[in-house]
Amino acid sequence: MDYRDPDALLARAGVGGNPDRDQHFLIDDRVLDRVPTYATEIDADLRHVLEVGAGTGALTDRLLAVADRVTAIERDPELAAFLREEFAAEIDAGRLTVLEGDALEVELPEFTASISNLPYGISSEIVFRLLPRGVPLVLMFQREFADRMAADPGSDDYGRLSVTAGHYADVEVVEPVPKEAFRPPPAVESAIVRTTPREPDYAVPDDEAFMDLVRAIFTQRRKTIRNAIRNTAHISGLSDPEAVVDAAGEDLMRKRAGDMTPAEFAKLARLAAEVGDP
Repeated sequence: MDYRDPDALLARAGVGGNPDRDQHFLIDDRVLDRVPTYATEIDADLRHVLEVGAGTGALTDRLLAVADRVTAIERDPELAAFLREEFAAEIDAGRLTVLEGDALEVELPEFTASISNLPYGISSEIVFRLLPRGVPLVLMFQREFADRMAADPGSDDYGRLSVTAGHYADVEVVEPVPKEAFRPPPAVESAIVRTTPREPDYAVPDDEAFMDLVRAIFTQRRKTIRNAIRNTAHISGLSDPEAVVDAAGEDLMRKRAGDMTPAEFAKLARLAAEVGDP
């Protein structure tokens, strides 16, 4: 495919990136070419792809080659205007929509997948917004965030993010990306993460109660689960944390958050709903 040159896009847009505004444009053609393949190789439904942080459109151009339709969100008014001008033909054909605004605030359309080079400053908030949609995601993150997202119980990187992401999907770090792939280069290494949605192999009372309990317990990750439950009732919303401690059993109560599997957190959430008077 004869894609638009990322350096030429930057020149036409008259921008060079601004780290203070979380602007790091992906300019490596090889990485840009590979990003959509992480969705196509799992036969993701690409009828309507959401792109968060479209920038000057280097990735947008490649998404249009594999997707029926793309919605690109861009918060910078000047870049949004540039995208409308640069991709006027694709917009007129109904294949591209440019949404100007903050991806954490705009009303998201229905979409079948999201493929994005995210602004790293909103990584946590946007992933918690996208994962519950139950569609494949191919997202660029800071490498440390990517590792935490895909971490297994018992590892140093395992935490609330790992449990939350794993609740909704299988998570893979599919490619590390060096600083030099961006302009300007960020201060950190990056990585591409792919999530493939699936139903968890455990039951929870509801997602919100489960997430609240996980969040509460990880605020006390160095404590035993027994003490974490007792100390965080103001976060988890439990009126009777002691009843949960008594019902859970000693094997679970002596563990710490970093060693708890998602299924064990789910067991706690069910007990909390049954005896904790949430």
